[in-house]
Amino acid sequence: MPKTDLTERFPVVDAEGRTIGSATRAECHDGRSMLLHPVVHLHVLSPDRKSILLQRRSLAKDIQPGRWDTAVGGHIDYGESVADALEREAREELGIDASAAVPLCRYEWQSEREHELVNVNILIADPSSLTLSPDPDEVSEVRFWAFDEIDAARGRGILTPNFESELDRIRPLIEQP
Repeated sequence: MPKTDLTERFPVVDAEGRTIGSATRAECHDGRSMLLHPVVHLHVLSPDRKSILLQRRSLAKDIQPGRWDTAVGGHIDYGESVADALEREAREELGIDASAAVPLCRYEWQSEREHELVNVNILIADPSSLTLSPDPDEVSEVRFWAFDEIDAARGRGILTPNFESELDRIRPLIEQP
């Protein structure tokens, strides 16, 4: 099982996303400091916008192992731009090119362990022609889910709580062409 690098440095940001410092992964996830640090999320939608790609998080993950989540999600490294982090995470996690992704929104998320500034992006991709190469250290399974399947899974411990919350926020935005 891979070990998470707790010394990895993340930017600490203000509510507008401006870097005001840096901290280690351990400091950002200690449940006490609640340092606001940026992350990227990528939602991959079918062209008809009736299904969305989800990843099942590897059991090796330190947060929400084994639960279904956003297709791509990851921390922005200190000194890295949002766009560069999104493309890096998409390549690392699923082996896909996210250069055509478009920003959708940004919001703050807080759990009992951390406080994140989430930069949400969408990519439209045809499920029949999308070639995925998931990293087994990050992802145990990937598949497109219809929105009614997601609705049936909500609140049952199948999906990550942050994905459920984020979907409420973005669903009106992503179901429109």
